[in-house]
Amino acid sequence: MGSLIKDADVETPPKDVAEGVTKEIGDDARQATEIEHQMTFFEAVKLYPGAVGWSIFSLGIIMTAFDPQLLGNLYATPAFQKDFGYLFEGDYIISAAWQTGLGMGNPIGQCTFAACVVLTAGCIFIQFFARSLNVLLAGELLGGLILGCYATIAPAYASEVCLIALRGVLTAFINLCFVMGQLIANGVIAGTSQLDTHWAYSTPFAAQWFWPLVILIGMPFAPESPWWLVRKGRIDDAEKSLKKLSSAGFDARPSYWDCFKPINRRRTEISVGVYTIQVFSGIYLVGYATYFFQLAGLPTDKAFDMGVGYLAVGFVGTLASWFLSKVGRRRIYIYGIAVLTVMMFLIGFLDCAPHHSDRPGIIWTQSVFMIIWNGIYDLTIGPVCFVIICEVSATKVRAKTIAIATAVQAVMGIVMTVAIPYMINPDQANMRGKLGFFFGGLSLISFVWAYFRVPETVGRTYEELDIMFEKKLPTRAFKTYKVV
Repeated sequence: MGSLIKDADVETPPKDVAEGVTKEIGDDARQATEIEHQMTFFEAVKLYPGAVGWSIFSLGIIMTAFDPQLLGNLYATPAFQKDFGYLFEGDYIISAAWQTGLGMGNPIGQCTFAACVVLTAGCIFIQFFARSLNVLLAGELLGGLILGCYATIAPAYASEVCLIALRGVLTAFINLCFVMGQLIANGVIAGTSQLDTHWAYSTPFAAQWFWPLVILIGMPFAPESPWWLVRKGRIDDAEKSLKKLSSAGFDARPSYWDCFKPINRRRTEISVGVYTIQVFSGIYLVGYATYFFQLAGLPTDKAFDMGVGYLAVGFVGTLASWFLSKVGRRRIYIYGIAVLTVMMFLIGFLDCAPHHSDRPGIIWTQSVFMIIWNGIYDLTIGPVCFVIICEVSATKVRAKTIAIATAVQAVMGIVMTVAIPYMINPDQANMRGKLGFFFGGLSLISFVWAYFRVPETVGRTYEELDIMFEKKLPTRAFKTYKVV
């Protein structure tokens, strides 16, 4: 009876008033969407400087890229080869089995942020004091398992604190962080590689302590994602978070299974596809670039110089990709994978030339093509991949979709981590530039899939993308569809 009295005492607003409130909210949402569409990049930066600043957590990706790149370069470092390798035809090399094991931690690990940063710093101690392959393997596996989480956290965070005008640049910044980590690793190892003591490899390991320090200092002040807070029903907290990011719902508790429900299945497929294509295109060769140049026939010092130049071109390519953002995600991705496919086949055909080792011109041409390939990759499918993943994934399951895409990409990465040492090592298949045929074939398959499955998402709000996917629009219709 008491509950009936309470219910009777509650004043229910008239139907027309409730409808008026709903209409007002809808009008506000439409107006906000229109304003967001019209906002330029610099206007968005001025209005939301915090969103730009706190995307600094993408710097965690630098650590993720630094470690495997460092390891790949150590295989070409004389002191490391001598201390950890064995003699093969007069030269010291690291066996393919050990290369596979040492490189396994990072792709396996891409399956709470502060704990990961602290544990990363601890694992560097193991790498720094390692004087045997067994100890180094333990350090690399433990460190790689932890580093892998950054590849999931950074895209989700950056995409949820950005407006449309910022989203393309700040999510593409993730790829720049990958390249920065690789470039810094190449630069450090190039400076120490000629040392004949353990400092040739201990110094680069020690350099990794810088990044946990930077991130741990900034973490206590970082705002939570407003989207996440709204989905949790914490509206007041979401408003406070927006104030930190700017200058000026009910939690449905989605699960991973929701990513594979019919309404989200296509979006999950696209996210997984564009991320996995990074592996199929040949990106795991980046970690072996210096070693590849050395095996191709370049002197060790020239191989390291080419390795640094290789990643410097990638760095410039990622910066240039920011200016292509208005061209369209689909166009950049499709043209990018097409060019990369052609480049890989060219590298493969060059390796078929007779008397390869006696013709330095072919070696240099292959090396230059590899550099151009990396520049095209970081201009196109490298950075735009992260933009596409963040835009095609459904809002409620974005973090989970990114996690699934990262996990699948990591599984493919494990396959490549096992396969590449056996394909490239002189005591195994010794394929050298013929790897171009392998990755060229995978890239061709990837191009066909992307042409039919990757839609155009540039300039769309998350709400508009939700509508278009719910309507099951054909891939080619996304570019011109008008949301009413």
